[in-house]
Amino acid sequence: MSSATLFKDDAAIASGEHFFEQVNRMFDKAARFTDHPQGLLNQIKICNSVYHMEFPVKRDDGSIEVVQAFRAEHSQHKSPTKGGIRYAINVSEDEVMALAALMTYKCAVVDVPFGGAKGGIKINRNEWSEAELERITRRYTFELTRKNFIGPGVDVPAPDYGTGPQEMAWILDTYNQLTSYPLDALACVTGKPVGQGGVRGRTEATGLGTFFGVREACNNAADMQKLGLETGIEGKTVVVQGLGNVGYHAAKYFEEGGAVLVGVSEIEGAIYDPNGLTLQKVLDHRKETGSILDYPGAQNLATGTDVLELPCDILIPAALEGVITRENAPRVQAKIVGEAANGPVTADADEILNERGVLVIPDVYLNAGGVTVSYFEWLRNLSHVRHGRMSKRFEAKSAERILSAVTKMTDTEMEQDEFSRLVADVAVGASEQDLVNSGLEDTMSYAYNEIREIARTHDTDMRTAAFVDAINKIAVSYLQMGIFP
Repeated sequence: MSSATLFKDDAAIASGEHFFEQVNRMFDKAARFTDHPQGLLNQIKICNSVYHMEFPVKRDDGSIEVVQAFRAEHSQHKSPTKGGIRYAINVSEDEVMALAALMTYKCAVVDVPFGGAKGGIKINRNEWSEAELERITRRYTFELTRKNFIGPGVDVPAPDYGTGPQEMAWILDTYNQLTSYPLDALACVTGKPVGQGGVRGRTEATGLGTFFGVREACNNAADMQKLGLETGIEGKTVVVQGLGNVGYHAAKYFEEGGAVLVGVSEIEGAIYDPNGLTLQKVLDHRKETGSILDYPGAQNLATGTDVLELPCDILIPAALEGVITRENAPRVQAKIVGEAANGPVTADADEILNERGVLVIPDVYLNAGGVTVSYFEWLRNLSHVRHGRMSKRFEAKSAERILSAVTKMTDTEMEQDEFSRLVADVAVGASEQDLVNSGLEDTMSYAYNEIREIARTHDTDMRTAAFVDAINKIAVSYLQMGIFP
C-alpha cells in the first residue's frame, strides 16, 4: 500500500468524516450562493443508485476467492452516466459515491452531457496475474450488464486508478457478447485501445487538461500579481505527487511548457532538487533501479507525502484523495495547488489554503480532461466516423489555396521546392489527435474563465464557484424535465 493511501486513511479516521460527506460539505457551501429550493438541492446532492456486489473468482492455482466490487450512479439528469473504474484495495462504497458525485459536477462544469458515475473493485492488482485480472474484469462486466449498470445510453465506464486500455477492451468484448444491440456496443466504454474504437489523445487527456487549466490560471496577470508571480508557465517551479498516467503527462507538459520540475513522488518515496529534475531521466533511473530514490543530485524525502510541503510555485497532487488535510495544509508552500487527482484536498484543508491565499484550482474542473476526451470517443463510437475523416482533405485543400493566394498578394518569391514543402506541411490537415487536443484546450479555457467570473461575482474561491456553476446547470436540467415546477 502506498504512503499516500495510508495518509488518506489516517486522515479520514482523524476527521471522522467520510469522503462523500466532504464532497457534500463543499456542495452545501456553494448552494448558499444559489436560490434553488431545498428539495431540488437535495435531489442534486444524493447518489441515485449504488450496486454493491460480491462474486467468486477462480485463481490460477485453482483456489476460489470472493471479490467485492461497486458501481455508483450519482445522477441521471443527463444520460448516460459516466465514470471510471478503479482497482484498489481501499475501494469502498463511500468512495465510489463521492467520486460519482464529483463526476456529476465535473461534467456540468465543462458542459459534457453526462451524469456522474464511478466504479471500483477492491483488489491490489499487483497480487493478481493478468489472467486473473481478465476473469475479474469480465465477471464485473457481466454483473453490471445483468443489473443494467452499463450500456452506451445507460452508464459508460472508463479507466481510473489501477486500470487502463486493456481492462476497457475486456469490458467491451464481454458487453458485446451479452448485448442485444451490438451496433453501438463500442460506445459502452471509453479509454479503449485505438484499434478497438478508442480515440487518439485519450491516454494523456487528464494530464494535458491539467496543464491547460493551470496555464489558463497563470496567464491571468491580475491573479498572478496577487500571488506575487509572473504571468505564464515558463520558469515556474512545479512539484508533482504521483507519476502514474495523470501525473506523468502533467509533468511532461509542464516541462515542455518551460516550467521547472523540482520534486516528484511515487509509491516508494519522493525526491527533490531545487535546480530541477529531468522527467525522462528520472523515469530511466526508476526503470534501471526500481525506484526514483537516489536519483543523482536529488535529495531523498522521508515519505512520499513530504513532497506536498516542498517550496514551489505549483503543486500538482496527482495520486489519491485526501492527501492534503488540516494537519499538513499549513505547511504547504505552493502558491498554486492544481488538483489533478480526485479530492486530494479535504474540506478543512481547502479552507486553510484559501485563508492563506493559495490559489486552489479544484478537481471538479481541473481533471475534467479525461471525461472531456471520453466524450469525444463516445461521440466517435456512436457516429462510426473517425474525427476529421470527412473534413480533413477539404481543410487541406483550403489551406493550400490560402497559402497560394498569400504568396501572390505579397508578391513573395519562393523556390519551388520550398513552396512544395510548405504546402505539404500545411496541407496535411488536422489529425484526429490535433482535433481532440484542440477541443480539450478550448473546453478547459472556456470553463476556467466561466468559473473565475462566478468566483469574482460572488467573491468566493474557485472550488465554490465551480460547484455553483455545476449546481445551476444541473438545476436547469431538472427544471426542464418538469420534475420541480
